[in-house]
Amino acid sequence: MISGTTRLIAHLGVPTDSFRAPLIYNPWFESQGIDARVVPMGCEAEDYPAFLPLLFRLRNIDGALITMPHKVATVALLDEARPTVLMSGSCNAVKRDADGRLVGDMFDGEGFVRGMLRKGRQAKGLRALVVGAGGVGSGIAAALAQAGAAEIGLFDARADAAEQLAGRLRRHCPGIGISTGSNDPAGWDVIVNATPLGMNAGDPMPVDAARIDPAAFVGEVVMKQAETPFLAAARERGCMTQIGADMLFEQIPAYLEFFGFPAATSDELRRISRLQY
Repeated sequence: MISGTTRLIAHLGVPTDSFRAPLIYNPWFESQGIDARVVPMGCEAEDYPAFLPLLFRLRNIDGALITMPHKVATVALLDEARPTVLMSGSCNAVKRDADGRLVGDMFDGEGFVRGMLRKGRQAKGLRALVVGAGGVGSGIAAALAQAGAAEIGLFDARADAAEQLAGRLRRHCPGIGISTGSNDPAGWDVIVNATPLGMNAGDPMPVDAARIDPAAFVGEVVMKQAETPFLAAARERGCMTQIGADMLFEQIPAYLEFFGFPAATSDELRRISRLQY
């Protein structure tokens, strides 16, 4: 039930039909007797800079989950950016502090790395290729760097986005090798599709799957379906894979702490989730 006392967490992005977070958060809130709900809000990119500050003038707003295409644009709207936001240049969580200031953090990358660890794979010392240097890709690249990856390759159809991310990573993690300009997956230990490719039928592959090393760990951020054609191709190569929802389950505990809700584990969230495809 939603009543006049319900606290709201906005889920901002487009298109909303790909959103999966409400199917995890809301059953958990219900199971814990917490009068709060995540509400999808399909805000267009041109309206977003004006909408976000107004959203946080609502009396019953506790925070916002930020997804495509707003993660990068959010950074300029914050009064305070946490270190991971500054490093990645993107933000996926916003709250209002006691002084009314907008504070932002980034948890996508933490969720991806935690998902790797859950499957027994550590990022430390590995070579990782991240295809897509937008909001989610930037967060994942930053987290891989923080987790001790030896080398990170960045590719984006917008070459300037990859170069800007490379510059931030070099400033914050000078000991890591950073390269840009190629999406050839051959020789990489970790390969991440951080693009929207796979959301729609007929999308091309983000990389040439035939060139992926069978020992590689291959991850996906698309959540519209459980296994994208890209992940299916990687699995056929013998690769260990991670679906987009795995990253979501692993980062939600950090989100809940950020928003001031009681702690939860990813296992607890998986048990009560109503996520279906």
